[in-house]
Order: sequence, then C-alpha cells, then structure tokens
Amino acid sequence: MKRLTLLLTIALTLAACSGGKIDRAALVARNNPHITALDPLASLSVGNGRFAFTADVTGLQTFPERYSKGVPLGTQSQWGWHSFANPDELKFEETLLPYDFGRGHEELYACQIREGRGQDASNWYRINPHRLHLGVIGFADIEEDGLTGIDQTLDMWNGVIRSSFLADGERYDVLTSCDPDRDLVAVSVQSEEPAAIRFRMPYPTGGHSDDACDWTKDELHSTEIVEQGEGVAILRHTLDDTVYYIKVSYDNGRIEMVAPNEARLIAEGKALNFTALFSEQRPDLTAETAAASRTASSSYWRKFWQEGGVVDFSRCTDPRASELERRVVLSQYLLAVNCASDTPPQETGLTYNSWYGKFHMEMIWWHQAHFPLWGHEDLIARTLPWYGKVEPVARSIAERQGFKGVRWMKMTDPSGMEAPSNTGSFLIWQQPHLIYLAELLYRANPSQAVIDQYFDLIQETAEFMADFVTYDAENDRYILKGCIAAQETLKAAKTVNPPYELSYWHFGLSTAQLWRERKGLPRDAKWDEIIAKLSHLASKDGLYLAAESEPDTYEDIRMYSDHMAVLAALGVLPQTPQMEPELMKNTFDWVYDNWNWDETWGWDFPTTCMNAVRVGEPEKAVNAILMDQRTNTYLPNGHNYQDARLRCYLPGNGGLLTAVALMCAGWDGCEVENPGFPKDGTWNVRWEGLKPMP
Repeated sequence: MKRLTLLLTIALTLAACSGGKIDRAALVARNNPHITALDPLASLSVGNGRFAFTADVTGLQTFPERYSKGVPLGTQSQWGWHSFANPDELKFEETLLPYDFGRGHEELYACQIREGRGQDASNWYRINPHRLHLGVIGFADIEEDGLTGIDQTLDMWNGVIRSSFLADGERYDVLTSCDPDRDLVAVSVQSEEPAAIRFRMPYPTGGHSDDACDWTKDELHSTEIVEQGEGVAILRHTLDDTVYYIKVSYDNGRIEMVAPNEARLIAEGKALNFTALFSEQRPDLTAETAAASRTASSSYWRKFWQEGGVVDFSRCTDPRASELERRVVLSQYLLAVNCASDTPPQETGLTYNSWYGKFHMEMIWWHQAHFPLWGHEDLIARTLPWYGKVEPVARSIAERQGFKGVRWMKMTDPSGMEAPSNTGSFLIWQQPHLIYLAELLYRANPSQAVIDQYFDLIQETAEFMADFVTYDAENDRYILKGCIAAQETLKAAKTVNPPYELSYWHFGLSTAQLWRERKGLPRDAKWDEIIAKLSHLASKDGLYLAAESEPDTYEDIRMYSDHMAVLAALGVLPQTPQMEPELMKNTFDWVYDNWNWDETWGWDFPTTCMNAVRVGEPEKAVNAILMDQRTNTYLPNGHNYQDARLRCYLPGNGGLLTAVALMCAGWDGCEVENPGFPKDGTWNVRWEGLKPMP
C-alpha cells in the first residue's frame, strides 16, 4: 500500500511539473468554427479522408453557385473520376519530347507541346481523367434573401456540423456528418414545415481549378431511380463511360425525379433523417440510418482527438498564441478529412478541384508527413501502398529516360499516369519522399512488417537516385543536373546542384542504406561512394546559392522569389555533411530579411520556420509561421488561402503541423525543450503525443 501511495505521489508530482494533462475536449471545442453569416470562404466540411462533403450555412449545399468562387461545396471521393471522349485517338506517346542533359543517353519527357497533335495530346492527358463532383444536396425552395438568424458550428470533437437558421421566418435545425468507414453523408433536419431536399448531379467542367459543376449539359448525362424500397431509393448517374450510384435512405418522406438530373426528397413531417451513400458499385437496398452513422462518426473523431498528438497554447501570453492554436487544431481536422485516402490527395483535398483534381507527388510530404509525427501513422499507412500499385508506371518512366529503378511521377491520378508538364516532368524532389515517409512510418511503428512492405520500393527508389547523379571526374564528386529544382524559377537545362535536392539525395540514399541493414543485407558499395562524394552546397559571399549554377542568386529579384528551397536543406531535412551550420545560419538571416514574400506559397512559411528552429532562432521561427502575408492566411474554416484560384491549399496546413511538431518535440539528438519557441516566458506551450523529426 505504501509503495502504491508513493508511486501515485510521484505520478501526481510529474503531472504538476508538466502542467497536468491537457483537457483535449476543451482544446478542440474552443477552436470550433462558429459561423453567423453566409460567407463563401467559410464553408465547412465533414469527411473521413476518402470522402468529404462540404456544406454552406444551411448545413447542406443549398447555394453552390454562391460558393463557387469561394471554398466550393464539394462532394468528392478518392474513386470518383471521369474522362471526356478521345475521338481522335490521341496517344500519350505524342506528348513525349527528347532531351539530352549530358548523361550519355536520350531522355524522353512528357511535355506541354505547343502545336499539332502533340498539343492536343498534351491538353487531353492533362485534363483527363479529372475528379468528379458526385452530387449537390441542398434545400429546395430556400432563397438567400430569406435567410436570417444563422448560427452554425463545426463540432470537431464529434465530426458534426450543427446549423440553425430561419428561412422566411421558419426555423431549421440541421445536423450533418460523414460516416467514418463509408462514402456516406448523414443529415437530420428539424423544421417548422416539411423540408424538401434536392439532389442535383452535375456534368464535369474539365476546368483547371473550379467546383467541377457544369449545369448546362443535361443532354450529356442522365440520372434515374433504378430501384426503390421502403424508405430507400437507388439513383444511378451515367455520364459517358462513367457510372456511379447514390443510395438515399430516409425515414419520413418520399423521393421522385423532378428533372433529367435532379431528384427531390419531400419530408412528410417536421423531422427528416436521411443518408446519401455514394458508390462505384450498385449498392443493395438495405436502408441506412442517420443516427447510427452519426454515432459511428462521433466515436471515430473522439478516438482521433484522444489518441493523437495535441498542442495547448492556452497558457501562453503572446497575443498570437490563440491564433496559432486555432490554425493547428483546424489543420488537424482538415487534413484528416481531406488527405487520408488510399490515393495521394490533391492540393485542395476533397473540397474542390485544382489541377483538374489530380494530385502532386512533390506535395505528398507536405500533406502527410505530420500524420506519424502527430500519432496518426494509421492514416499515412492508408496511402503509401499506392506507390506499390503504380510502381510499373514509375519504372516505365525511368526506362524511357534511360535510368535504373523507378522515377516517381509529379502530377498524376489514381492510375499513376504522368500528366504532361514543362515543369513537373523535370522535378526530382518528389523522388525521395517515399523513403522519408516510410521512415517516419517505421519510426512510429518499428516493425518487421513495415520493413517488408516498403523495402523493395525504397530500394528501387534509391536505385534511380544513384543512377541519376553524374560523376564529375575533374573534381572527384557527384553532381545533380538536368532537373528543375523545388524553386521552380530555375531551368532544367541550366541547373546544377540545387541545395535542397542535393541534401535530399544524401538523406534518401543514407536512409535506404539503413533499411538494407534493417533487412539484414550489406550496404550497397556504390551508394556509399555517392553519399561520400555528393557535392557540397555551393555558396558565395557566405551565403548558400539557389543552385551552384546560379552565382547571382542574391543580385536578381527573380532568384529570390517563389520557394526558398535552400532553407529546406536544413529544416525539412536534418543536418548533412554537405553544409556548414554557420553558412546556413547566414543564409537564413538573409532570406528572413530580404525574401520577396509576396511571391511565396503556403508551405514556404513552415519551411522557413523549420530552418529557423534548427539554426537556433525560435523567435524568428514563430514570426515565420505566423507571418502576415496573403498566402499565410487561414480562413474561418481553417483553410490556408492562397489567391482567387486557390482558396484552400492543404500543403500549407500540413506544413504548419509538421513545423509545430518540430517546434515542440525537436529532432533526433535535440536536447532543448520546445526548441521552436522563445524562452522569454511568453510561450508556455504544452503538448502530448508528438514525435521528433529525423
């Protein structure tokens, strides 16, 4: 008994020293978005990582046109894709152009050709396939002019949107949630008069960045009720060669088609509960219940918040702390809703289309590196197996360019098809991402199963990296050339030794060797030679250059716009032998003071922050992550706003969470508590469940 009492006393003392256990429910609740007016940039989403439904102030998608230029009201999934017809039988091979970067062989790249069939093929393969908006579900006969008394909250602890409003003086109360395991939205409506719900199916636009809804093409697609039962109906939507289904289950009403691509559900009382299940395959006629789905949603989200990492800024006295906490909590929610699929996420997630709904593989690190650092390695484990599915495509890219191993594509779709691009096809910084992300997964779950699952892919990835470098005999070193750097203002034909890519090659090959040792295999001698002889980062006047081939980096404003990728060489990555800490610190100071911040993207601020943390500048780290710039704006719903085209940008949210993990938990060998926060007493940051970065 005495021993138990002693242990309890020790435990309570430790808890007091650390500030006590964080009240996670209170932390989440105080950051729930609260909306009191119709704002096209303040739509709210529910989802499960594979499917998401974004609602306006009515809790449904009543005003899609009103929100189309804000954060659109999407209903999107990982599987919902469509291609327009290809009557001219355009071939992907017609997008290929040969290049010679002095590596002893011709390299074929998928490009945006500017004339003839090559141009047509380039355009077709960029646009197709494109992600679908699966259907708009909103109130019928409610007009914006009649809305008053708007009171809407996103309850993130339970994953439900609670909406109240008056429409022409009549009160509506709406609950909206998403099933955690199925592509199903559940809705409960309480109204003074029977509600009418309309289901509208759009034709895709094929637009670069839009809501993917063309309401003028009813003749090109059709929707019909193919089966009905008691309280349930199955709709089939057919557009060209694409077919999918919507099963509508309801407890108190009737459903009927009212237009070629519109069905209407009419309540027969003041209460209406319904669900809409979206499916590639025709579902059975078993009715679903909104209550059961909402209970499952609540259990899922409570588990998410209780088991993952959290950071509490409530005891900080810096006036910016509450805003940083808001961004952190909302980003956790948004990334779990939008970016935890069996395929990589697009930059706008499952909210609306950007780059035709395709995903960018250089961005997967920014979307998902935070998951294992914040205790949600199960979510990244959903996505990484996709690399294995598209490995044959990646191998064919390497082969047509004359390289060993696999070269991972940049802009793509679930098939792995490479979208033609005069920039993306030449990028290489997406190549080591698989190695880094698999390493984070292993660190979070160090098991033989993880090694066995990803070992071959890591070795093939490294095989390309080792073959891609060029030996410079005159200087007895290996160089990188013939690529576009992460700082995309640099040109492939000219660029030599961009610093982030050089450091990433060192980290990637070194980590691949570590995996060989874990597998019980000898280190690859050739890889060790490359690691030892990789070029050092090029510098001039005490500052690291954007590339060895860019000696005028700091004299030409075009060179210090776009991404400050030089800082990613230390921050995103750990210290490598290729750089000197003093020079990197000098480079950080120059970038911090002089960079053209108006020409940056959302993930550039976390990049700068992470570099600041590693070079020992915590005050500037905080300043960087909260810098007052348009592309570092976080909307009321938590989305990282970029510009009129990209009203949400999830790599910014993911970068924020990764940076905050580094600010709190540090990195391997770091002995400073909360190394990313000033030690002046204003940042009493408490956290639980975070892991250090490499």
